[in-house]
Parts: sequence; C-alpha cells; structure tokens
Amino acid sequence: MNYQRLRPLLFMLPPEMAHHLAILSMKFMPPKSVASDPRLATQLAGLDLPSPIGLAAGFDKNAEVPRAMFAAGFGFVEVGTVTPLPQPGNPKPRVFRLVEDEAIINRLGFNGRGMEYVVRKLADEPLGDAPNNKPGQLGVNIGANKDSPDRSADYRKGAKRFLPLCDYLTINISSPNTKGLRDLQQGDELQHLLGEVLDERRMWHEESGRQVPVFVKLAPDLEEGPLSEALAQLVATGADGVILTNTTIDRPHLLRAQDAKQAGGLSGKPLAVRSRIILEQAVGMLKGRLPIISVGGVHDGQEVHDRLTMGATAVQCYTNMVYRGPRAPSLMADELCACMDQAGQQSLSDIKKP
Repeated sequence: MNYQRLRPLLFMLPPEMAHHLAILSMKFMPPKSVASDPRLATQLAGLDLPSPIGLAAGFDKNAEVPRAMFAAGFGFVEVGTVTPLPQPGNPKPRVFRLVEDEAIINRLGFNGRGMEYVVRKLADEPLGDAPNNKPGQLGVNIGANKDSPDRSADYRKGAKRFLPLCDYLTINISSPNTKGLRDLQQGDELQHLLGEVLDERRMWHEESGRQVPVFVKLAPDLEEGPLSEALAQLVATGADGVILTNTTIDRPHLLRAQDAKQAGGLSGKPLAVRSRIILEQAVGMLKGRLPIISVGGVHDGQEVHDRLTMGATAVQCYTNMVYRGPRAPSLMADELCACMDQAGQQSLSDIKKP
C-alpha cells in the first residue's frame, strides 16, 4: 500500500499508538528484503556496512524487529535505548507530531522492557548463521535507569550483557528526557563512565577474541568548548566513534506546528541545521581520529550525500520514517546513488571529505 495515502489515517492516531502499530506491522508483515547497491558499501570502525544509512535508536527500543529493519534497507540497525531494569518512562502524552515541520518532539524517558528482555530477544533471534551471512551490523544503545544510584554501573551492566550479542555498542549520555543524564558528557564523570564500559569491553575481548566498537552519543546542545572537551576525552579514553547528535531541547524560531513548545527532545527536519553545525565543528576538532555518525534531520539521499561530503562516515535516521514510511531507507539509498551519479562518483570512497 502507498504510505502517503495511508499516512493521513495513521496521523489520526496518537503518535505513540501509531508507533506501536508500526512495530507490530513490521513484526508480523515484514517488508521484502531490499538489495543494497554495491556502490554504497563502506566501513565504520572496522565494521563492514552494506549501506551508510542506519536506523537510529528509539524506533526499536526492545529489539522486536531488527531483522525487518535490515530487510527495509538499513545498513546498520541500533536497538534501544536499553536500561538494566524495565521502566515505564515519563507520563503520557509524551510524543508529539509537528506535521507542518516534519518533526517530532518526545519526552519518553527511556521507557522499555529492560535489559534481560532485550538479551532474550537478541539471543533467540540471531540475524545470521555466519558473520558473512548477516544483513547488516547490529548496535545496542545502552542507558541508565532514572533512579539508579550509580549510573556508571548501569552502563557497565549493559556493556557486559550486550557485548556478546551486538556488533557495536552505543553509550547514550545525551537524552534530554532523563534528569541529569547529560551531565555525564563532561569531565571526570565522562572519563569514569567510559573507563567502566571500555574495561568491560577489554575483558570481553580477552575472553572472546572479538573487538566490539564502542560509540558515544552526544547532544546537539553542547557549545563548542564542551564539545571539544568531550571529543578529546573520547579520543584519549579509547572510544571507537561518536554519534552526533541526539534530539535537541532548542526550538528553532521557524517552527509552525501547534505543539512546537512542548517539552522534550526535538527531532526531524528542523534539527538539520544544528546537526550540520555540530558535524562541521567535530570534523575540524577530530581531524580524522574518530569516525562520526551524523544524525538529526537526515531526511533524504541528498542530505546523506551532504553529510558524507562534510566528513561523516555514516548517518542515522528515524523521524523521516514517520513522514516517508517504511520505504524511507531504500528511497534514501536510491537518492544517494542518484547524487553520486550526478557527481561522477563510482563508490562512497569517491566522495571527497575535508
């Protein structure tokens, strides 16, 4: 069915209900697999990606449909955010569509079924019977429980449980919807937290011989100085990459939708400007020392091409699926290939970076 015709009916439902229906439809009526164009193959922190277009955390919080999301055309899929214990999240309503702006505001607050549920889901449904038979790379995004007395310990617990089950691990310290979480992005707290997770990764590597990349997801609301300090800390501590960025608490002046002033994190097209600024700053600061996954307002293949040209290794998206539907990743891949054709680029390696 044409999603653009179905969308008005879906948008009559509360956003969170529509999201649950999307998960159910992907679970019981998964899309036919979309073959990736070989020109889009790339590497991210040593991981082979069939496409640089990934699914950001937040869509599949409980790892219900990673296989379906790979089939839809994503080159890598990130489930979560997963906390050690189940938690309901913030009171409803907590998700708001800004249709006129092609945006979403959410204040979900790490709602989910918890670590052990997701561990069971991933253990029971392996994505491939051999490394070369996998549809893409699976990431797990980990967080801390709202009332945890030791948030660093929560991240270490998540690392220990998921390192055997994922291809990469993302430390989410940038959600605006858990009080005090963003404080972990700076100084001694960031150093301590990273040290805990990377120590767990070292032990897993010694046990298994497998090195799992660890990424850190930062906020778009960091000023240039704190961003530079955080990135320097990631490099010094031994992280393998950075995801830029999470949702923003800022509200661009040009938002038109009625719910534009709702509290929570803003995602979608209006975040593109800030996300590009952060990407440009980080590329200049890192000078190639860490790969960057660019997130925020990545709504079509031209935007993907622009982010790669600016210096990102890969991108992630989520909100554009609300507005473009389940074919969004394959549409973006086609559009990216068209941009490459226009520029005379035979592969992603032909895209010149700063």
